[in-house]
Amino acid sequence: MGKTGRKKSSADDGRKVVCRNKRAFHDYHIEDRIEAGLVLVGTEVKSLREGRASLQDAYAAVEDGEAWLVHAHIGEWPHAAWTNHEPERRRKLLLRAREIRRLAIFTQQRGYTLIALSLYFNRANRAKVELGLARGKRKYDKRETIKARDEKRDAERSAKEP
Repeated sequence: MGKTGRKKSSADDGRKVVCRNKRAFHDYHIEDRIEAGLVLVGTEVKSLREGRASLQDAYAAVEDGEAWLVHAHIGEWPHAAWTNHEPERRRKLLLRAREIRRLAIFTQQRGYTLIALSLYFNRANRAKVELGLARGKRKYDKRETIKARDEKRDAERSAKEP
């Protein structure tokens, strides 16, 4: 929370968002959020600055005490020659050892997964990914979410009308 007592928005914290995974909020209950750094090569950073990324099926996995971002698509940089990167390669996540251990414990439990929510550059121009510790929604949960959103929208409309 900021000094005004309101929650900081993404404009307040200096983020330059490259892409978001909008589908994640529809398919999962997000219980916790974690910010992680990424190990990238030069052409990946240049592609991210041009907005050539997608997190549609991206998730994080913990293997052998290391965290990895899997299925994140960062398009090839068009001005590179043979030095270009593979668009869907696994990328190492930069997290503290205790955070990795904590996430490993949660992901081993039934129903939890680590979903990539957004990819952005922070104030220091470092590429970061926001991960969500998530539980999958059932079909009826999705319907309840849609119903609640529609009811809220109708209530706001009726409050605006004189």
